[in-house]
Amino acid sequence: MTDLGAAFGAAFGMIVQLDAGLLEIVLLSLRVSLTALLCAVLIGMPLGAAVAVFAFPGRRIIVVGLNALMGLPPVVVGLIVYLLLSRAGPFGVLGLLFTPAAMIIAQTILIAPIVAALTRQTIEDLYAEYEEQLRSLGVRPLPSLATLLWDGRFSLLTAVLAGFGRASAEVGAVMIVGGNIDHVTRVMTTAIALEVSKGDLALALGLGIILIVLSLCVNGIAYAVRDVALWRHG
Repeated sequence: MTDLGAAFGAAFGMIVQLDAGLLEIVLLSLRVSLTALLCAVLIGMPLGAAVAVFAFPGRRIIVVGLNALMGLPPVVVGLIVYLLLSRAGPFGVLGLLFTPAAMIIAQTILIAPIVAALTRQTIEDLYAEYEEQLRSLGVRPLPSLATLLWDGRFSLLTAVLAGFGRASAEVGAVMIVGGNIDHVTRVMTTAIALEVSKGDLALALGLGIILIVLSLCVNGIAYAVRDVALWRHG
């Protein structure tokens, strides 16, 4: 119990003093996760909306596939990206393996199906409600995508937050493609795993506390923005 208390004390000390090593890891984690989230939103939201609005052969299979891909095993994604980016892989010439870019690619692959599947459900419900109105106004399905995405922007916030949660908590894939290299690809989750194995509980706890606080802050800010926007439109 004494060791645990000392570890918590040391962790809070590092946070208060803005330890340079801790800050570097946190900033890299945010850069990787937020960039991957942006890429996933740009891919997943239009894809999910298109699947929701357009009727085409095999649509049900795609819906089932998107739902299934929400549970993609991170280590499998990491392995696939590793093989693609390795020197023997088709994209090895780019030299992206063991860089933040490789970690962003892996996280984007993991997040995009989550964003797409949740977007598809939200837009499908909205389209069922507004389909007749859109048709009466002569709005074709393709232009209606932007309208539905804008109208459902507050509901789609859940998809964005789910994607951020998956990205910020990811360990397996980023460990494989990033290598957990100090000062290069070491993010909060991989650093926590490493420091626990080394017995450095202070740094691991400090990173864990920051990870939880960041998650709470991002969710709180997102819902506060939503509430303010709804109040202004209300």
